[in-house]
Amino acid sequence: MRIGIFGGSFNPPHKMHLKIAKELINKDYVDKIIFVPTGSEYQYKNNLLKDNYRLDMIKLMIKNNPNMEVSNFELKDYVVYTCETLEHFKLLYPNDEIYFICGTDNLSYIDKWKNGMDILNNYKILVIKRKGDNIKELLKKYQEYKDNIIITSIPLYNLSSTIIRDKLKNNLNVDDVMDKNVLKYIKLNKLYEKDN
Repeated sequence: MRIGIFGGSFNPPHKMHLKIAKELINKDYVDKIIFVPTGSEYQYKNNLLKDNYRLDMIKLMIKNNPNMEVSNFELKDYVVYTCETLEHFKLLYPNDEIYFICGTDNLSYIDKWKNGMDILNNYKILVIKRKGDNIKELLKKYQEYKDNIIITSIPLYNLSSTIIRDKLKNNLNVDDVMDKNVLKYIKLNKLYEKDN
């Protein structure tokens, strides 16, 4: 089985996340997707909602998709690096192939990540193209790992969690970009309101 590891802050998870996951499965890049929300100790994100909320929202978003699941592996009180996450799933699924899903923005500086070159060497990377990123330059930069880099035909949907959070804070309509069960959960728990 080919398993795609889909990391991110998912703050909140929205329809683009689900659409990317569905298309990766439907277009036969992977057989299964595991969403892995980033822990709130991650140093580059200082506005993350509590771990349990983001975990619950992903569960609600994917509940009708049997080939998707969510993992709490990175939800610890210390930083968990991508290389450790991938290693964890490699050990958990020794007979399967582990794919790492990332945007061209992340791929452009993966060499600066902890054990980034090991990730390129040991895993298949499914790349989602972002507007304006130079794919040819990236492939040239990582020439020796090109067999592990798969540029997908999944189009980029220009949708940002930041914009969604701002709309939620200002009571603006986000029905078109959010799963209705996730939205209900957000309202029930008074998430992303002006005072939190």
